[in-house]
Amino acid sequence: MFRDRREAGRVLAAEIAMTAPDRPVVLALPRGGLPVAAEIARALKAPLDILVVRKVGAPDNPELALAALVDGDPPDLVANDEIVAAYGLDPAGLEALGRHERPELERRRQTYRGTRKPVDVAGRTVILVDDGVATGTTVKAALRALARRRPARVILAVPVAPPEVIAALTREADLVVCPRQPDRFRALSLHYRDFPQLTDREVLEILAEAGPADTAH
Repeated sequence: MFRDRREAGRVLAAEIAMTAPDRPVVLALPRGGLPVAAEIARALKAPLDILVVRKVGAPDNPELALAALVDGDPPDLVANDEIVAAYGLDPAGLEALGRHERPELERRRQTYRGTRKPVDVAGRTVILVDDGVATGTTVKAALRALARRRPARVILAVPVAPPEVIAALTREADLVVCPRQPDRFRALSLHYRDFPQLTDREVLEILAEAGPADTAH
């Protein structure tokens, strides 16, 4: 077990440092990914930023992700093609569901980012960080949206995840770093001794501590 998210970040930072990424950008999936990412950014002396993702649920089952909206200008709508096909949704229907979730995505973006300018990832190594992966749906959407923004390389860094999910995500990133891949995964919280839910205030404090994201190459 990891003691907490900060310790998980230090473990990941030690592994990622061996790949010697060139001037990376560290992107966290808030909220839980941010303390992990902050440790990686500190160790690599890299800028820290966030990537806000909002699930687009099925009409009769909001917990089932048809797609995800990923913050951007404009936001990226990344579909889960198999589930979209199973529901018989055409592009217009999926777009309508995505529009329904945009206000919440915008609220989260305003809450977490405010006037903080997003880092430019084009041509750079991007390290995408979360505090763990259970199904991989959100992370997959984030990786696919990042790919459209033309980074030089994308590294996915998560402390713990099921091995079959990591195997699937290796097709979405240039490198996946996941030090703990238990066969019996169960709940993410069981892999940490201390795993509190972060508040919006704590997210803002971590970002303020990291300073402004650098937007220059």
